[in-house]
Amino acid sequence: MLDNIIKIWMKYDYVFLEGLWGTLWLALITVFFGTVLGTVVSLLRMSRWKGLYAVSSVYIEVLRGTPILLQLYFFWLLLPKVLPIEMSDTSCIVVALIINSSSYVAEVIRAGIQAVDKGQMEAARSLGLSGRGAMRWVILPQAVKNILPALGNEFIQMVKETSLASVFFVGELMTSYKTVQSATYLALPSLLIVGIIYFAVTFLLSRAMKTLELRLKAGSC
Repeated sequence: MLDNIIKIWMKYDYVFLEGLWGTLWLALITVFFGTVLGTVVSLLRMSRWKGLYAVSSVYIEVLRGTPILLQLYFFWLLLPKVLPIEMSDTSCIVVALIINSSSYVAEVIRAGIQAVDKGQMEAARSLGLSGRGAMRWVILPQAVKNILPALGNEFIQMVKETSLASVFFVGELMTSYKTVQSATYLALPSLLIVGIIYFAVTFLLSRAMKTLELRLKAGSC
């Protein structure tokens, strides 16, 4: 077994590394745009307008209450039919991942904002700032310390969840496994290599996020 793992890695290391890059790229793009969209959704959910609150709540509950693989299939089938532009499989999957991530990020941001002392908003308004200005210049900067660690965890989670994109042969790590397995007919050694890569990456990212979280806590003391 070990000999096969070494031989496969020596011959196909570039395939696995390309897949790792694809996984990290997918996770980064997903969390970045998921954060942008999630910020909008979180603000809608904190709105005093009942209609906006209801729409954003349904959005979050539906996405969090259905399997991500189902959502990938849904957008993979739907987007090419409803959009006037041609979309590749990869583009459809990226959009689906972003929308899914936004539902989780929205709750992270909402919790981070609500963790800021309410007196901060009152103080900002007393200084003449509008509600939107107070949110932008006073509340959100303070909420970042609460939000960043959770966003880091979302990125780590997305690194693992992008493996589902291999169902659609998007260029990520599990797709690399399928490529190598089909070329070597050695499924288990190839899968072990992918598992080791996933573990190493998520372990290092987790340690980095714990270090960041400790520094943020120390800075707020």
